[in-house]
Amino acid sequence: MNPFPASNTNHLFNAVAAVVAGVALLGFAASAPAATTVYAPAMIPAWTPKHGHEQPIVAIAGENGGTELTDFAIPYGVLKRAGIKTVALAAHEGPLRFRPALKATLDATMAEFDTQHPEGADYVIVPAMVNRKDPTVLAWIVDQARKGATVVSICDGALVVGHAGLLKDKWATAHWASERLRLQEFPTTHWTRNMRYVADGKIVSSAGISAAMPTSLALVEAIAGKERAAALAREIDVVDWTPRHDSEAFRPHFGNLGAFAVKMLVNPYLRSTQIVGVPLHDGMDEINLAIVADAYSRTGRSQAVSLASTIDPVASRYGLRFLPDVVGDTNAVDIVLPPLADTAPGKVFDTTLASLRARYGRRTAYGVALDFEYPGYTP
Repeated sequence: MNPFPASNTNHLFNAVAAVVAGVALLGFAASAPAATTVYAPAMIPAWTPKHGHEQPIVAIAGENGGTELTDFAIPYGVLKRAGIKTVALAAHEGPLRFRPALKATLDATMAEFDTQHPEGADYVIVPAMVNRKDPTVLAWIVDQARKGATVVSICDGALVVGHAGLLKDKWATAHWASERLRLQEFPTTHWTRNMRYVADGKIVSSAGISAAMPTSLALVEAIAGKERAAALAREIDVVDWTPRHDSEAFRPHFGNLGAFAVKMLVNPYLRSTQIVGVPLHDGMDEINLAIVADAYSRTGRSQAVSLASTIDPVASRYGLRFLPDVVGDTNAVDIVLPPLADTAPGKVFDTTLASLRARYGRRTAYGVALDFEYPGYTP
């Protein structure tokens, strides 16, 4: 329930707030140093067997204190669906807390993986992490690269890879909003705009969150060939996984300032936060779950929590074991979403943003789409 009922005063306040936020955002955009927009390499090199592996091993890294949910779940779900051996790793013992919502237990720790595979992985996927300088994570990534792994950052996982020292003089990209920070912290990296993914030898990077989908399909193409990637793209309903992208569309400009103001200022400060329950069930699609929970936790109006009838972990389609935040008592939440539909992963951004629009309005949904750097949303 909105504790600030509509009034002329509040409408005026919201309008003033939007103007203030708009000026600040435009000032930020104007003052930020610019990355290059020239062409950068994008073809991920084809997999070549090493260490006697008959098939590649892909390891997805997570930091227990906070790993971006969608950055992690999309590559995991896409690669697993493609039949590629993919393992989910935590830096430390215990559950892994995703951000901005959910928690799970993974396949193994990084140390356990090293014991099982001392030769190393063929590919290492690095999502965005709250602690970009966890020494265990950085040392493990460096060691995997030394053993010959291709390192693939998703969104601001590039900042983690940068702190591991692997981006010097490399072409790379990441979420549009981190550009200023990236240029300051890693000035020798050739940061580029307007590409969903960039491949510079054994260093691959992707743009903002939704770019994980085309990047994962490009990785499938590198490992299993174009025909397999095309068949998988049809199966999950993704039309285009090329590197083409317009990152400028997501940066603050006069056409989207209303969405930024509502999401960043009006929603979190002038409206109450709703706790939104997302039901867990065995065999649920981890991509669907991740996008729904992630999106509802980015509105400034709501925070997603997971629901289950028991405290037992609930296994997703490909084996991530999610731990319920709320057990049994739905009175602990304000809204319970319908059970997750078995929607093709390529359409989940669309269906989720439509749900947000119906519940919270056009500007809130558009703000989340900008956050996701999702090009398919029509405001």
